[in-house]
Amino acid sequence: MRLHRLTVTAFGPFAGTERVDFDTLAAAGVFLLHGPTGAGKTAILDAVCYALYGSVPGTRRNDLTALRSHHADPRTATEVVLDVTVEGRRLEITRRPDQSRPKKRGTGLTRDKAVSLLREHHPDTGWRGLSRSHQEIADEVGRLLGMNRDQFCQVVLLPQGDFARFLRADAEERAKLLGRLFDTSRFAAAEHHLATGRAAALDRLRAADRAVDHLLQRVQQAAGDPAPPPGAAEPDTDDHRDEARTDSALAYAAVARCAAREDHERAVLTTETAEREQANAQRDLAEATETARLQQRHAGAHHRAETLRQREEHIGALRTRLERSRAAEAVAPALDLREDAGAALRTARATEAAARNGLPRELADAAAEQLAGRARTTREQLGALSSAHRAEERADRLRAERAALDTDEAADRELLRTAERELAQTTERRTVLRAHLDTVRDRAAGADTLTARLEPARNRLAAARRATEITARLDDLSATARRAREDAVTAHEHWLAVREERLDGLAAELAATLTPGTPCAVCGATDHPRPAG
Repeated sequence: MRLHRLTVTAFGPFAGTERVDFDTLAAAGVFLLHGPTGAGKTAILDAVCYALYGSVPGTRRNDLTALRSHHADPRTATEVVLDVTVEGRRLEITRRPDQSRPKKRGTGLTRDKAVSLLREHHPDTGWRGLSRSHQEIADEVGRLLGMNRDQFCQVVLLPQGDFARFLRADAEERAKLLGRLFDTSRFAAAEHHLATGRAAALDRLRAADRAVDHLLQRVQQAAGDPAPPPGAAEPDTDDHRDEARTDSALAYAAVARCAAREDHERAVLTTETAEREQANAQRDLAEATETARLQQRHAGAHHRAETLRQREEHIGALRTRLERSRAAEAVAPALDLREDAGAALRTARATEAAARNGLPRELADAAAEQLAGRARTTREQLGALSSAHRAEERADRLRAERAALDTDEAADRELLRTAERELAQTTERRTVLRAHLDTVRDRAAGADTLTARLEPARNRLAAARRATEITARLDDLSATARRAREDAVTAHEHWLAVREERLDGLAAELAATLTPGTPCAVCGATDHPRPAG
């Protein structure tokens, strides 16, 4: 905020009109307000605060009548005009408190209501009126400065020891005030968003670690390894530790897989050796049995030999089936382990897919830079929607105010027409009465000869007196008509200002919808170098 000029009239200790040129004072960078007690230093700060917020610091804010100088002429209105630049906008704020003044006609005092005016300066068009509403001006100033009256007095003006109270405030109160001053809400929202994302990621990481622990325990059970597998501790923020735990788990699984493969190969070799030894033993047994049978049953040897030759192929098939069954029985645990490992792998993949389903489809595999860009785009869209919503609310208020102004204008016009008709009728009657008065005066010259007509003359005299009263009433009606015309002109100017603000609002709404490459709804151009609003 930069102050340019301050003009005070009948304000505080200043009976007349005083002007302070802050641009000249601040030419060297800083300036000092000094002087004896009662010189008016605090009054200048009070005038700045009153122009911005419509009240002054301290206990005087509830009694605005105390702002008026006791030394000022009763006919001089108390007024404060501040020329200031806020957020790159050159504004002029005019404030007049509720005050009494002498009546223009007759004796006594009349009450003037408080007035607030806000204008903005544009390099191309000069000064342009923005609002006459106290509430709208307060909202606009509060939005631009980012502080209410108490915060402005406490942080900027620092009056009457309030700065010490600010320093003695606890950390929470100072944090809230400084947060409103510097608008840290977006950083708090970003911090909350990141903390929520981190908590969700840690939950997913814990679930994945538990799944890995379960798989490692199943691998240990299947491998029969007495050494416990490396456990997945609570997730650490150190990426190197997470990588080390992952490498340990993968190394343990690889070792278990190699050990299982070695056990399988060793079991196959052992099975083949046992089968060869069994074949040799069976062969020796068959030879011994055959020799015994030959010795015992020499007579039936040829018959049994023929029978054996006939069943030799069937016996070979049975032996082959027996060997295969024994081989399958030996490798069955390894096959079960393989199926368990495959099921665990599918479970892990399903867990990973479920974790990614928490993100939108287009961001499931997106990088961090793309997610950050998407967040900025979303914040910009939210800002545009918020501006459009505020513009729409203001447009609704302006429509309601315009309807009220139209109603007031119609009533003022009707009052003006009535006053003009009464004025015309009164003028005609005044002309007639003056003609009668002239006649009465002419006839009064011959009063000696018109004694018999004295009573009619008295009646005409009464009529003349009535004409005088009507003439006085005519002056009052003329003043009423002038005030009605002034009120009508003021209402018309207010209506024009409201209409201009509405046109500016429509321009802002149109500008909010303009995007590069999209044709404008008014001119059809696709290039928008300087959109309004």
